[in-house]
Amino acid sequence: MSALIISHNADQGWEGLVRFREETDWPEGSRVEIIEGIITVAPPPSEKHNDTTELLHERLYGALPPNCDWGVYRTLGLTCPETGSLFVPDLCVVPRAFLRRGTRVHVGDAELVVEVTSRRDAHHDRIKKAHGCAAGGVPFYLLLDPWHSGRPTATLYGEPQNGTYRVLASVEYGDELKLPEPFKLILDTGIFPASEV
Repeated sequence: MSALIISHNADQGWEGLVRFREETDWPEGSRVEIIEGIITVAPPPSEKHNDTTELLHERLYGALPPNCDWGVYRTLGLTCPETGSLFVPDLCVVPRAFLRRGTRVHVGDAELVVEVTSRRDAHHDRIKKAHGCAAGGVPFYLLLDPWHSGRPTATLYGEPQNGTYRVLASVEYGDELKLPEPFKLILDTGIFPASEV
């Protein structure tokens, strides 16, 4: 099943669009995001997608700096008004203080955003979400892409500038990927299931 795109009255602006997303009853388990001003509703991720996310989630907790008050969150909504977006990444590392403010969390509050591509929304993860995270100032964007040209890859982006990232490292599944400071993680990408092309 592919993602559903919902039209919305553009005259209501950014806040109206976010309110519409928050106040509408969406199908249970679906991921509802705003990508460059358009609401998208994707079905729940596949088993392999969830397995990949869970394996990385477990490892990220061990890689956090000592005595930091950061959490590793699944499906936390991150606003990016700079690109008219509200992302719900597979994982993100965010200081807990930002969640406790009682306001929406801005994408730039995240230290790391992780996306695992699905066949139906790989373009969003590779292009639009990467651009939004860079525009919002997220220091690191990790893209796990089991659908990349028949060769699953893990790519770490960093050094955001003018809505664009620099590729810090890119490896095929099976190789190791090092996350730089403040994280202390050498990630064996061979643990992640590859998707059938």
